[in-house]
Amino acid sequence: MRYLVPLLCCLAIAFRADKPAYRLYTPNLKSTTYAKLLRQAVEADVVLFGELHNDPICHWLEFQLTKDLQAAKKGNLILGAEMFEADNQTALTDYVQGKTTAKELATQARLWSNFNTDYKPIADFAREEHIPFIATNVPRRYARLVSRQGLAALDTVSAEAKTQMAPLPLTVDLTLPGYKGMMDMMGGSSSPGSTTSAANTNPHGMTSDMTANFARAQAIKDATMAHFILQNRKPGQTLLHFNGDYHSKNFEGIVWYLRKQQPTLKILTISSVEIPDIDKPASENRNLADFVIAIPADMTKTY
Repeated sequence: MRYLVPLLCCLAIAFRADKPAYRLYTPNLKSTTYAKLLRQAVEADVVLFGELHNDPICHWLEFQLTKDLQAAKKGNLILGAEMFEADNQTALTDYVQGKTTAKELATQARLWSNFNTDYKPIADFAREEHIPFIATNVPRRYARLVSRQGLAALDTVSAEAKTQMAPLPLTVDLTLPGYKGMMDMMGGSSSPGSTTSAANTNPHGMTSDMTANFARAQAIKDATMAHFILQNRKPGQTLLHFNGDYHSKNFEGIVWYLRKQQPTLKILTISSVEIPDIDKPASENRNLADFVIAIPADMTKTY
Protein backbone atom coordinates (compact mmCIF):
# COMPACT_ATOMS: atom_id res chain seq x y z
CA MET A 1 0.00 0.00 0.00
CA ARG A 2 2.84 2.40 0.77
CA TYR A 3 4.04 2.07 -2.84
CA LEU A 4 0.57 2.65 -4.27
CA VAL A 5 0.20 6.32 -3.26
CA PRO A 6 3.43 7.51 -4.95
CA LEU A 7 2.48 5.48 -8.02
CA LEU A 8 -0.96 7.10 -8.21
CA CYS A 9 0.62 10.54 -7.82
CA CYS A 10 2.96 9.83 -10.71
CA LEU A 11 0.09 8.62 -12.86
CA ALA A 12 -1.92 11.73 -12.02
CA ILE A 13 0.96 13.91 -13.22
CA ALA A 14 1.63 11.85 -16.34
CA PHE A 15 -2.00 11.52 -17.42
CA ARG A 16 -4.00 14.69 -17.06
CA ALA A 17 -7.76 14.43 -16.97
CA ASP A 18 -8.02 16.68 -20.03
CA LYS A 19 -5.81 17.27 -23.07
CA PRO A 20 -6.97 20.54 -24.61
CA ALA A 21 -5.92 21.30 -28.16
CA TYR A 22 -5.29 24.97 -27.37
CA ARG A 23 -5.45 27.68 -24.71
CA LEU A 24 -6.27 31.35 -25.18
CA TYR A 25 -4.38 34.12 -23.40
CA THR A 26 -4.49 37.90 -23.07
CA PRO A 27 -1.40 39.98 -23.97
CA ASN A 28 -0.27 39.60 -20.34
CA LEU A 29 -0.69 35.81 -20.60
CA LYS A 30 -3.76 35.62 -18.40
CA SER A 31 -6.09 32.80 -19.38
CA THR A 32 -9.13 33.92 -21.34
CA THR A 33 -11.94 32.44 -23.42
CA TYR A 34 -13.13 32.17 -27.00
CA ALA A 35 -16.36 33.91 -25.98
CA LYS A 36 -14.36 37.02 -25.01
CA LEU A 37 -12.40 36.88 -28.24
CA LEU A 38 -15.62 36.68 -30.25
CA ARG A 39 -17.22 39.60 -28.39
CA GLN A 40 -14.25 41.81 -29.14
CA ALA A 41 -14.02 40.59 -32.73
CA VAL A 42 -17.66 41.56 -33.35
CA GLU A 43 -16.84 45.14 -32.27
CA ALA A 44 -13.64 45.38 -34.31
CA ASP A 45 -13.24 46.99 -37.71
CA VAL A 46 -10.45 44.60 -38.68
CA VAL A 47 -9.49 41.24 -37.17
CA LEU A 48 -6.04 39.94 -38.12
CA PHE A 49 -5.77 36.21 -37.48
CA GLY A 50 -2.06 35.40 -37.40
CA GLU A 51 -1.87 31.71 -38.22
CA LEU A 52 0.76 29.01 -38.42
CA HIS A 53 0.23 27.87 -41.99
CA ASN A 54 0.40 24.13 -41.33
CA ASP A 55 -1.42 24.03 -38.00
CA PRO A 56 -4.87 22.38 -37.98
CA ILE A 57 -5.98 24.18 -34.80
CA CYS A 58 -5.41 27.57 -36.45
CA HIS A 59 -7.44 26.57 -39.48
CA TRP A 60 -10.26 25.10 -37.40
CA LEU A 61 -10.46 28.23 -35.24
CA GLU A 62 -10.40 30.45 -38.32
CA PHE A 63 -13.40 28.55 -39.66
CA GLN A 64 -15.24 28.75 -36.34
CA LEU A 65 -14.57 32.48 -36.03
CA THR A 66 -15.78 33.03 -39.60
CA LYS A 67 -19.06 31.23 -38.90
CA ASP A 68 -19.62 32.96 -35.56
CA LEU A 69 -18.85 36.42 -36.92
CA GLN A 70 -21.21 35.87 -39.83
CA ALA A 71 -23.98 34.95 -37.40
CA ALA A 72 -23.26 37.98 -35.23
CA LYS A 73 -22.65 40.57 -37.95
CA LYS A 74 -25.72 39.55 -39.98
CA GLY A 75 -24.21 40.24 -43.38
CA ASN A 76 -21.66 42.86 -42.32
CA LEU A 77 -18.71 40.49 -42.56
CA ILE A 78 -16.03 40.54 -45.23
CA LEU A 79 -13.10 38.14 -45.54
CA GLY A 80 -9.56 38.68 -46.75
CA ALA A 81 -6.47 36.49 -46.95
CA GLU A 82 -2.75 36.54 -47.60
CA MET A 83 -3.22 33.20 -49.38
CA PHE A 84 -4.84 34.90 -52.39
CA GLU A 85 -2.90 37.39 -54.51
CA ALA A 86 -4.49 40.53 -55.93
CA ASP A 87 -4.28 39.44 -59.57
CA ASN A 88 -6.38 36.39 -58.67
CA GLN A 89 -9.26 38.49 -57.31
CA THR A 90 -11.55 37.81 -60.28
CA ALA A 91 -11.05 34.06 -59.98
CA LEU A 92 -11.74 34.14 -56.25
CA THR A 93 -14.80 36.36 -56.62
CA ASP A 94 -16.24 34.18 -59.39
CA TYR A 95 -15.89 31.12 -57.16
CA VAL A 96 -17.39 32.74 -54.07
CA GLN A 97 -20.29 34.06 -56.16
CA GLY A 98 -20.98 30.57 -57.48
CA LYS A 99 -20.04 31.34 -61.08
CA THR A 100 -17.26 28.75 -61.27
CA THR A 101 -16.43 25.35 -59.81
CA ALA A 102 -13.61 24.39 -57.46
CA LYS A 103 -11.87 22.72 -60.41
CA GLU A 104 -12.05 25.95 -62.39
CA LEU A 105 -10.77 27.97 -59.45
CA ALA A 106 -7.74 25.68 -59.25
CA THR A 107 -6.89 26.41 -62.90
CA GLN A 108 -7.57 30.14 -62.71
CA ALA A 109 -5.80 31.04 -59.43
CA ARG A 110 -2.45 30.24 -57.83
CA LEU A 111 -3.77 28.25 -54.89
CA TRP A 112 -1.56 27.20 -52.01
CA SER A 113 -0.86 23.47 -51.88
CA ASN A 114 -2.91 23.17 -48.66
CA PHE A 115 -5.91 25.06 -50.04
CA ASN A 116 -8.25 22.07 -50.14
CA THR A 117 -7.67 21.04 -46.54
CA ASP A 118 -7.10 24.40 -44.85
CA TYR A 119 -8.80 27.23 -46.75
CA LYS A 120 -11.45 25.69 -49.00
CA PRO A 121 -13.90 25.18 -46.08
CA ILE A 122 -13.82 28.95 -45.46
CA ALA A 123 -14.11 29.77 -49.18
CA ASP A 124 -17.04 27.36 -49.48
CA PHE A 125 -18.74 28.94 -46.46
CA ALA A 126 -18.27 32.37 -48.05
CA ARG A 127 -19.83 30.97 -51.21
CA GLU A 128 -22.83 29.60 -49.29
CA GLU A 129 -23.33 32.76 -47.24
CA HIS A 130 -22.53 35.30 -49.99
CA ILE A 131 -19.62 36.80 -48.03
CA PRO A 132 -17.20 38.94 -50.06
CA PHE A 133 -13.68 37.48 -50.06
CA ILE A 134 -10.72 39.73 -50.85
CA ALA A 135 -7.40 38.62 -52.33
CA THR A 136 -5.11 40.95 -50.40
CA ASN A 137 -1.56 39.83 -51.10
CA VAL A 138 0.80 41.34 -53.64
CA PRO A 139 1.50 39.00 -56.58
CA ARG A 140 4.55 37.00 -55.59
CA ARG A 141 6.55 37.97 -58.68
CA TYR A 142 6.66 41.57 -57.45
CA ALA A 143 7.69 40.56 -53.95
CA ARG A 144 10.48 38.51 -55.52
CA LEU A 145 11.47 41.49 -57.62
CA VAL A 146 11.83 43.62 -54.49
CA SER A 147 13.82 40.94 -52.69
CA ARG A 148 16.30 40.82 -55.57
CA GLN A 149 16.50 44.43 -56.73
CA GLY A 150 14.89 46.60 -54.06
CA LEU A 151 11.80 48.81 -54.05
CA ALA A 152 13.08 50.98 -56.91
CA ALA A 153 12.50 48.02 -59.24
CA LEU A 154 8.75 48.49 -58.83
CA ASP A 155 9.04 51.77 -60.75
CA THR A 156 9.58 49.68 -63.88
CA VAL A 157 6.37 47.60 -63.70
CA SER A 158 3.24 48.42 -65.68
CA ALA A 159 0.44 50.70 -64.53
CA GLU A 160 -1.84 47.66 -64.27
CA ALA A 161 0.69 45.89 -62.07
CA LYS A 162 0.79 48.88 -59.75
CA THR A 163 -2.96 48.49 -59.11
CA GLN A 164 -2.15 45.10 -57.57
CA MET A 165 0.00 46.49 -54.77
CA ALA A 166 0.17 49.26 -52.19
CA PRO A 167 0.53 52.76 -53.65
CA LEU A 168 4.09 53.77 -54.47
CA PRO A 169 6.45 55.11 -53.28
CA LEU A 170 6.31 52.86 -50.25
CA THR A 171 7.61 53.88 -46.84
CA VAL A 172 9.48 51.07 -45.08
CA ASP A 173 10.84 51.48 -41.58
CA LEU A 174 13.62 48.92 -41.31
CA THR A 175 14.16 49.84 -37.65
CA LEU A 176 10.84 48.23 -36.69
CA PRO A 177 11.66 45.18 -34.51
CA GLY A 178 10.03 42.72 -36.92
CA TYR A 179 11.97 43.81 -39.98
CA LYS A 180 15.16 44.39 -38.02
CA GLY A 181 14.83 40.93 -36.47
CA MET A 182 14.41 39.43 -39.93
CA MET A 183 17.61 41.09 -41.11
CA ASP A 184 19.49 40.11 -37.96
CA MET A 185 18.37 36.51 -38.41
CA MET A 186 19.90 36.56 -41.87
CA GLY A 187 23.06 38.16 -40.56
CA GLY A 188 22.23 41.58 -41.93
CA SER A 189 24.13 44.75 -41.10
CA SER A 190 22.58 47.46 -38.94
CA SER A 191 23.26 49.83 -41.85
CA PRO A 192 21.28 48.38 -44.77
CA GLY A 193 22.21 51.25 -47.04
CA SER A 194 25.91 50.43 -46.95
CA THR A 195 27.82 49.39 -50.05
CA THR A 196 27.60 45.80 -51.23
CA SER A 197 31.28 44.96 -51.16
CA ALA A 198 32.64 41.57 -50.17
CA ALA A 199 33.61 43.06 -46.84
CA ASN A 200 29.96 43.63 -46.08
CA THR A 201 28.84 40.07 -46.72
CA ASN A 202 27.68 37.89 -43.84
CA PRO A 203 28.37 34.19 -43.19
CA HIS A 204 25.35 33.34 -45.38
CA GLY A 205 26.96 35.09 -48.33
CA MET A 206 24.42 37.94 -48.26
CA THR A 207 25.26 41.63 -48.29
CA SER A 208 23.53 44.14 -46.04
CA ASP A 209 21.57 45.44 -49.04
CA MET A 210 20.37 41.93 -49.84
CA THR A 211 19.08 41.34 -46.32
CA ALA A 212 17.44 44.77 -46.31
CA ASN A 213 15.70 43.98 -49.60
CA PHE A 214 14.44 40.74 -48.12
CA ALA A 215 12.77 42.77 -45.35
CA ARG A 216 11.45 45.26 -47.91
CA ALA A 217 9.83 42.36 -49.79
CA GLN A 218 8.07 41.47 -46.55
CA ALA A 219 7.00 45.10 -46.21
CA ILE A 220 5.46 45.28 -49.69
CA LYS A 221 3.33 42.28 -48.69
CA ASP A 222 2.33 43.89 -45.39
CA ALA A 223 1.55 47.23 -47.02
CA THR A 224 -0.42 45.65 -49.85
CA MET A 225 -2.54 43.58 -47.48
CA ALA A 226 -3.26 46.70 -45.43
CA HIS A 227 -4.10 48.62 -48.62
CA PHE A 228 -6.68 46.11 -49.85
CA ILE A 229 -8.17 45.71 -46.38
CA LEU A 230 -8.83 49.44 -46.23
CA GLN A 231 -9.91 49.67 -49.85
CA ASN A 232 -12.59 46.99 -49.48
CA ARG A 233 -13.94 47.40 -45.95
CA LYS A 234 -16.98 49.65 -45.53
CA PRO A 235 -18.13 51.41 -42.32
CA GLY A 236 -19.99 49.04 -40.02
CA GLN A 237 -18.30 45.96 -41.45
CA THR A 238 -15.80 43.68 -39.78
CA LEU A 239 -13.07 42.43 -42.09
CA LEU A 240 -11.63 39.13 -40.88
CA HIS A 241 -8.19 38.63 -42.40
CA PHE A 242 -6.11 35.46 -42.44
CA ASN A 243 -2.35 35.84 -42.61
CA GLY A 244 0.86 34.26 -41.43
CA ASP A 245 1.55 35.14 -37.82
CA TYR A 246 4.70 37.09 -38.70
CA HIS A 247 2.66 39.61 -40.71
CA SER A 248 0.78 40.92 -37.68
CA LYS A 249 2.39 39.77 -34.43
CA ASN A 250 3.80 42.34 -32.02
CA PHE A 251 1.26 44.76 -33.56
CA GLU A 252 3.62 45.33 -36.49
CA GLY A 253 3.54 44.50 -40.20
CA ILE A 254 -0.02 44.90 -41.49
CA VAL A 255 -1.02 46.66 -38.26
CA TRP A 256 1.66 49.34 -38.72
CA TYR A 257 0.45 50.13 -42.25
CA LEU A 258 -3.21 50.14 -41.23
CA ARG A 259 -2.55 52.56 -38.37
CA LYS A 260 -0.39 54.76 -40.57
CA GLN A 261 -3.40 55.35 -42.82
CA GLN A 262 -6.29 55.13 -40.33
CA PRO A 263 -5.07 55.68 -36.75
CA THR A 264 -8.56 55.31 -35.23
CA LEU A 265 -9.29 51.94 -36.82
CA LYS A 266 -10.38 49.29 -34.30
CA ILE A 267 -7.95 46.44 -34.90
CA LEU A 268 -7.99 43.10 -33.10
CA THR A 269 -4.97 40.86 -33.49
CA ILE A 270 -4.59 37.13 -32.85
CA SER A 271 -1.19 35.46 -32.64
CA SER A 272 -0.54 31.72 -32.75
CA VAL A 273 2.33 30.02 -30.92
CA GLU A 274 3.37 26.42 -30.45
CA ILE A 275 4.79 25.66 -27.00
CA PRO A 276 5.63 22.47 -25.04
CA ASP A 277 3.06 23.10 -22.29
CA ILE A 278 0.08 25.25 -23.24
CA ASP A 279 -0.70 25.81 -19.56
CA LYS A 280 2.68 27.50 -19.09
CA PRO A 281 3.32 30.12 -21.77
CA ALA A 282 6.77 31.70 -21.55
CA SER A 283 7.47 35.40 -21.06
CA GLU A 284 8.56 35.63 -24.71
CA ASN A 285 4.90 35.11 -25.65
CA ARG A 286 3.82 38.33 -23.92
CA ASN A 287 2.33 41.21 -25.90
CA LEU A 288 2.33 39.35 -29.18
CA ALA A 289 -1.31 40.24 -29.86
CA ASP A 290 -4.66 41.03 -28.27
CA PHE A 291 -5.24 37.27 -28.04
CA VAL A 292 -2.58 34.57 -28.05
CA ILE A 293 -3.46 31.02 -29.10
CA ALA A 294 -1.16 28.54 -27.39
CA ILE A 295 -1.01 25.22 -29.24
CA PRO A 296 0.85 22.05 -28.18
CA ALA A 297 4.22 21.82 -29.91
CA ASP A 298 3.50 18.22 -30.85
CA MET A 299 0.24 19.08 -32.62
CA THR A 300 -0.16 17.22 -35.92
CA LYS A 301 0.45 19.25 -39.09
CA THR A 302 -1.60 19.62 -42.25
CA TYR A 303 1.52 19.38 -44.40
